[in-house]
Amino acid sequence: MLEVTDAFDLVVNDGLMWINDNATTLFDSLRAVLDGLFNVIDGLLAATPYWAFILLVLVVGWVAVGRIFAVAAAAGLWLCQAMGLWSETMSTLTLVLSSTFIALLIAIPGGIIVGLAAGFSKASDVVLDFIQTMPAYIYLLPGIALLGYGPATAMCATTIVAIPPAMRLTAHGIRMTPTQFRELGAAVGLTPLQVLFKIRIPFAFPSILAGVNQSLMLGFGMVVIAGIVGSGGLGQTVYDAVRTLQIDKSINAGIAIVVLSIVLDRFSQRLGTLGSGGARG
Repeated sequence: MLEVTDAFDLVVNDGLMWINDNATTLFDSLRAVLDGLFNVIDGLLAATPYWAFILLVLVVGWVAVGRIFAVAAAAGLWLCQAMGLWSETMSTLTLVLSSTFIALLIAIPGGIIVGLAAGFSKASDVVLDFIQTMPAYIYLLPGIALLGYGPATAMCATTIVAIPPAMRLTAHGIRMTPTQFRELGAAVGLTPLQVLFKIRIPFAFPSILAGVNQSLMLGFGMVVIAGIVGSGGLGQTVYDAVRTLQIDKSINAGIAIVVLSIVLDRFSQRLGTLGSGGARG
């Protein structure tokens, strides 16, 4: 048994070294793209005055969610600024939004395919279960080896973690489309592609938006963990505070993390509610 384990470890290590030696250009390009995406979004958020961002959250939150949430969110974000953690908060928001966006580009089309093709369901469940049960730190190790320290590694790891919920819920929504509506579409002469876009996806939309919410929350948790690889943001602030035993700094960063996660969660939940109402309409 030990020999089998040693052989497996050797294959993994040799494979990683081979990839690192023969695909350097590919991973350098990937890192450049991810770092560039991060820098653009982070630069835009950094150029926005904190008061303008808070005002935007207040107005949109008041209209879309409710006045109590809007006032509380604005106060919480102002507290992030008062604690001197505004740039870190915006960097964390950049990592979450960019990583989740990339994850959704993979997860939603993948979920549609899995939902349409029953033969892919069991295989996808095995892969997604593997991704979700693997400790989050594991995804950082090959990223460090192939992409180095920084936002690119954090974004790759976060993207992987954020894929399963969106893919599962998208596939579930596609499968749950009522049979009579699919049959009606076929009866009036719709092609399978037209049935997909005009019937199945609209019915699956609430489930897809629920997956977006879950991906955002899982991605947020991974971004905080990824602070260990020098990703910047609140995750790195927490890691640095723990490493240097700065309890006050870690508590401040923890408060900022709670504020930002609640804001993202409430907005994405509201988006899902609006999508559900639109689908019913």
